[in-house]
Amino acid sequence: MYFRYVFTFCFLLFSFCIGAFLSFFEEEKFNFSALEITTAKPSIILDDEGKEFAKFELDKRELISFNQLPKTVIDAFVAAEDWNFFNHYGISLKGILRSLITNICLRKKAQGASTITQQLARLMFLHYNKTIKRKLQEIFLALQLEKKFSKHQILEIYLNSIYFGRGIYGIEAACRRFWNKSVTNVTLDEAATLAAVAKSAYLYSPLNAPLTAKKRRNIILGQMKKLNLISQEEYDNSIDKELIINDHISGNSIRLYIIEWIRNWAESKWGKDTLYTKGLKIKTTINTEKQNLAENIFRQKIQECKENIDKQVNGAMIAMESSSGKIKALIGGCNFQESQFNRAFQSVRQIGSTFKPIIYAAALKNGFSMDDILIDEPFELEMPNNQIWKPRNWTHTFEGPMTLVRALTLSNNIVTIKLFLQLGATTVIEWARKFGLKNEILPYPSLALGTAEATVFEMVAAFNIFANYGKYIKPYFIEWIKNEWNNKIWEKEEIETWEVLDIKTNSKMINALSHRIKRAKILLNQKTWLQTEAIGKTGATNDASSTWFVGSTPELTTCIYVGRDDNKPLGQNVYANKITFPIWLDFNKSIKFEKKYFYIDPTLKEITIDWFTGLPTSNLKSLRSVSILK
Repeated sequence: MYFRYVFTFCFLLFSFCIGAFLSFFEEEKFNFSALEITTAKPSIILDDEGKEFAKFELDKRELISFNQLPKTVIDAFVAAEDWNFFNHYGISLKGILRSLITNICLRKKAQGASTITQQLARLMFLHYNKTIKRKLQEIFLALQLEKKFSKHQILEIYLNSIYFGRGIYGIEAACRRFWNKSVTNVTLDEAATLAAVAKSAYLYSPLNAPLTAKKRRNIILGQMKKLNLISQEEYDNSIDKELIINDHISGNSIRLYIIEWIRNWAESKWGKDTLYTKGLKIKTTINTEKQNLAENIFRQKIQECKENIDKQVNGAMIAMESSSGKIKALIGGCNFQESQFNRAFQSVRQIGSTFKPIIYAAALKNGFSMDDILIDEPFELEMPNNQIWKPRNWTHTFEGPMTLVRALTLSNNIVTIKLFLQLGATTVIEWARKFGLKNEILPYPSLALGTAEATVFEMVAAFNIFANYGKYIKPYFIEWIKNEWNNKIWEKEEIETWEVLDIKTNSKMINALSHRIKRAKILLNQKTWLQTEAIGKTGATNDASSTWFVGSTPELTTCIYVGRDDNKPLGQNVYANKITFPIWLDFNKSIKFEKKYFYIDPTLKEITIDWFTGLPTSNLKSLRSVSILK
């Protein structure tokens, strides 16, 4: 026992000396005037024309004095962060010793053992990287703070400086944002909720993660009861209360998906203080006009789906400039206030028939031609588990001999499966990788029907290969970042790109994929149509748990996904051509394109065939006729 105290004393003395040495000999001395609240400069998001698109600014920081803090709030933070706060002199000897032993035994940074005073020192003066140097500085500064300020002052500064997420600094601003009330009026469960955020705004802010916030709130309530800060009755009355937040996020409920994605990215690189107070300029590729158009059409169509199909439906959309990879419009969901899950980047879903163009491109590269014939007929396959698979078409009919161009245009399943079997699973998967699909792909025949999974971000890049002369280009939407002195502190690196298809094969695929759009014009008989060439492909999974459309004009490739977040089916009679295709069509019909024609290899010849028999025909007006390139 005696040895332990001697060891602890020696360690603290050593830490103090090292911390003092490191602090006094730093190039930049610590200045306690930093504890004063300074004027912040908001950071601005710019669109592709340099116009203000959005900004990151602090909620109005309202300072609260220690005497205004309810006892429940003080008790909650003490119980959560530092139960011995009013008794120690800045650091916890037992905590440091326990942390040291645990870290040495586990050989990793397992525990921080930081008091509230140490947290304030780190919050105001230090970085968050877990290094020995930072920890020693933290200990030294905590001791200095305890000498310079009273416990009440330290807690007051701490609670006025905590970050509660989404640009909210200080406990009073948090209460105004969460419950539209002052901290002087919070209840016990609300006090524990505030204390829960102190550990990590990202993990426990009720704005970001209400479930984990409630879980940690209840842990803190339990700790308060254990320390006799609240009674059993108070605990029982608070533990089961719903976590209700009056989240009045201002701004466009769809556009916030872009803003939040940028916020998370920027905070991870420069920290929240820099983002909200240092006046950064963040240049994006987003085009405000196209973004507004996409939002209006997407909102309207999704609302119709909610009313007529399923009220839980949601989705995502990305429109990217075909030649550059610049994202011009991005939608991560229909209502950010209801769900912060960004479906454009985070929702991984089976892609259905939007996978088929990859198979047909692989077939062309392996000697097939679009006028080749395969038989659309019932057939069976024995699977590795000895079960018999009987694939069928979405039309529940079989047509007999069929050209590949007709099979692709009508999204025939049987012909595509047969094509897949002739190419082999290994070949198809290799081509899927070339198209940028990175998730696990199982080598089963059902892959031909689109059992591969991808995000909207991956699919818009994959299909864009056809619009970009056969080359893959990775989409992006942040160009550069400048600081308050207009100096670039970050710039987009060289764009990731590679060749997938040669120009001849790509030209043949453009021709084949154009027929879906041309025939849609005939079937829909609309008075207004696209003022440009276009290619596209629908996709859906069983019972429409996921519906897709991805299509390109010579300038813009757009991918739309619609489905439920729980991946439950939307119904047997729900089709992508009724849900996702209209969004794509209305969006692209409203854009004035300068470039209206795809590049086609001039060495290829266009011939007209009967798309049932594959034989040449001169009857150009027949619905049976279609052009291919050879």
